[in-house]
Amino acid sequence: MNYMNLNQYPVQLSFSRDRTDEFTDIFHAHQGMELLYVHQGHGNIVVNQQIIEQASGYLVFFRPFQLHRIHMEIGPGSPYIRSLFVFEPSVLDSFLAPFASLQLFFRHMWKSPACPQVFTGLPKERVEWLMDDYRQRLAAVPPEELLEEQMLFLVALLQLLKSCEGSIMVTGSPLKTKSTAAELVMEWIEEHYMEEFQLDRLAKAVHLSPNHVSAVFRQTIGANITEYLTARRIRQACWLLKTSDMSVQEIGRSVGLSNFSYFCQLFKKHVGLSPYRFKKSEAPQSTRAHAGIQERLPLP
Repeated sequence: MNYMNLNQYPVQLSFSRDRTDEFTDIFHAHQGMELLYVHQGHGNIVVNQQIIEQASGYLVFFRPFQLHRIHMEIGPGSPYIRSLFVFEPSVLDSFLAPFASLQLFFRHMWKSPACPQVFTGLPKERVEWLMDDYRQRLAAVPPEELLEEQMLFLVALLQLLKSCEGSIMVTGSPLKTKSTAAELVMEWIEEHYMEEFQLDRLAKAVHLSPNHVSAVFRQTIGANITEYLTARRIRQACWLLKTSDMSVQEIGRSVGLSNFSYFCQLFKKHVGLSPYRFKKSEAPQSTRAHAGIQERLPLP
């Protein structure tokens, strides 16, 4: 969560970035909404306690502070090239005000838990042309016009997605037969992350031995259960710090971390700020613009 900061500037765009040698595979959540388009590569995504296929030509989006993990199969002959767009949704929403149907489409993506999160079957040539065109335009735009041009790109991309709405893949797991146990673990954690964690209790709930459930989860997800549980707790803590009047101590207890000093230490390690500083951090400033913002996204 510590790589994403939209407080100073509400949009970050990264076009056609080759991540083959730099890719980092972790559970994370962050401020803002994220759109990820895969130019080359294949793998899977963990989101909403499900495992979803990801391949060339797919576009997936994540809502603010939504816990997710992207795992790409990278190796000789298997590069990973992606475009990644992260932005404060409220700022884009204001730019969409003149376009009622497009704004409604965007708000459905942004706020509806039932909305599928993967687009497949997109017209690849149109998508690639749009991104290449705006990448060149953004490189030449004056700093004072940068935010407007970035938002125009996002509006154009949304319009393309809306025109292909029938190509949305229903959120579900095409890997269902292989990932049932791992998905059951994530579902259990979703119901119990606010409690003290006991591996024996989890294993009993999914009808596996403790050693077996740990091995199956790591093999399927690529991370251990504790890493996922920690990411889920920190994600919820971020959400509560920004949306509730609860004290930092109360939030720590509510996410299953009753040791206050340990909660603060863990939060700072994952977010890069203490819970107090994160809670007081300013809202995005939509009027500030500067050049060079497009390539500041180290993950994923």
